[in-house]
Amino acid sequence: MKNTHENVLAKNHYFDRHFEINAVKILPGEYYVTGLDLMLVTVLGSCVGACIRDRVSGIGGLNHFMLPDDRRGEDARVGSAMRYGDYSMAILINEVLKLGARRENLEAKIFGGGNVLQGFTHNPVGERNARFAVDYLNAEGIPIVARDLMGIYPRKVYFRISDGRVLVRRLKTLKNETILDRELRYSQRLRQSPMSGEVELFS
Repeated sequence: MKNTHENVLAKNHYFDRHFEINAVKILPGEYYVTGLDLMLVTVLGSCVGACIRDRVSGIGGLNHFMLPDDRRGEDARVGSAMRYGDYSMAILINEVLKLGARRENLEAKIFGGGNVLQGFTHNPVGERNARFAVDYLNAEGIPIVARDLMGIYPRKVYFRISDGRVLVRRLKTLKNETILDRELRYSQRLRQSPMSGEVELFS
């Protein structure tokens, strides 16, 4: 029997009138894992989001990370850890397994990593995020069954847990100041904010 318990970090719930389904918005540094029939939604610029799902039980989740890994050493605490791909991916996979998913049934769909911050052409963070996600999942033995990575456009991702379907909208009209501002502010917080024991969320 499917375990319908939820593990929640993202807290922005709403009803999506277009898809006529309850949905959860995932912001940078957040994730959400569930066995319920929900739509998980996120907007990705240079960030990457991974949709991990047990193709048999239907348990799955989505994360949203800003940088590939945390290289600041032992001083980094959980308060900042979800911002980084190495921690965010490990948490997402572990929480999906805790809800009853089986590792051998996991599959992944990954999105984002766009070079949306103009002027950053040398080793852009989006490309590093994309490479990290692919390498991490390959190392974990989780097959990547779909991907839409890199390029120059932000993306809006809709992940329906019940059937694993993902819809991706490339945001080609440059009314993306909110996305760019969010990622720039988020990047500044990585460097400047004091560490705490709580996960930092913002909207």
